[in-house]
Amino acid sequence: MTSAMVSRRRMLGVLGAGFGGVALAAGCVQDTGPAQRLRLATGPEGGPYNAFGRALATAVTENTPRLRIAPTSTSASVDNLRRLDDDSAELALAMADAAQDAVLGREPFSRPAQVTALARLYVNYTHMVVPADGPVRSLSDLAGRPVAAGGRGSGVQVVAGRLLRVAGLTGERSVRERRLELAASVKALREGTVDALIWSGGVPTPALSRLARELPLRFLPLERQVSALRGRYGPVYTAVTIPAGAYGLKEPVGTIGVGNYLMSRSDVPRSAVREVLQVVFDRWRVLLREVTAGARLEPRFAISTGAVPLHPGAVAYYRSVYG
Repeated sequence: MTSAMVSRRRMLGVLGAGFGGVALAAGCVQDTGPAQRLRLATGPEGGPYNAFGRALATAVTENTPRLRIAPTSTSASVDNLRRLDDDSAELALAMADAAQDAVLGREPFSRPAQVTALARLYVNYTHMVVPADGPVRSLSDLAGRPVAAGGRGSGVQVVAGRLLRVAGLTGERSVRERRLELAASVKALREGTVDALIWSGGVPTPALSRLARELPLRFLPLERQVSALRGRYGPVYTAVTIPAGAYGLKEPVGTIGVGNYLMSRSDVPRSAVREVLQVVFDRWRVLLREVTAGARLEPRFAISTGAVPLHPGAVAYYRSVYG
């Protein structure tokens, strides 16, 4: 167990008192020396990671004279983690399952990646979406059908593949997976070239809200798959609920939750990490408003990154602010 993980466990007992000290901490960093530029791997244009990355870059520019963040459009989680590992990005956003795979060197990663977490930001909700008047009423009905299952290099691709496996949709019962990013997935479902769309994101996801106004939708419940996913892949998966009212739903729908991490290379200077986190915690309401409604960034959840170690600068930040 790393010292970062031990420190994180110790801090769990003392964090959660609130954010009053964060704004005071913002003045603790000296405004001397040259400005530093950090490349942030985000996600596809128009997606939530890309929106968060652009909002964070703006907030850093407005609040931190010595630091600049350059957001880069990518395929999202898996692509982002590879960019951290090959030094083509210093910061990245990634889903918890993909980040854990990177640290452990599990497929699709060929070896352990030297990456760390700065914070767990918010939870993604897995959406299994089908036309309300279509033939698909349950997961088993997807056998042999075309399904939009996330773009290549995305975290959606990871959770979609695992979900389909634990649901028994393999071998002769395999779905025909199509590697489509969100915008293309929505278009394909609208045009009927796929029978289902799998997405992992905040609630509501604007693109799906717009689709729901054009096409009556059904959201398939996935809570029964949570225990199987946890048993096979660990506690990165949790049971969550898409609330009634979202997307016009009359009843809540149980589904699979996956955390989202702000990640970093381990060699990013501690001072830069602390400055980034100061902005994140000072401006979290604005930043999360860009990607998901009703989410809160709380210290007890922010440090809960499982097998992914916290960056030493993140440990120092949480200690300095919360004791």
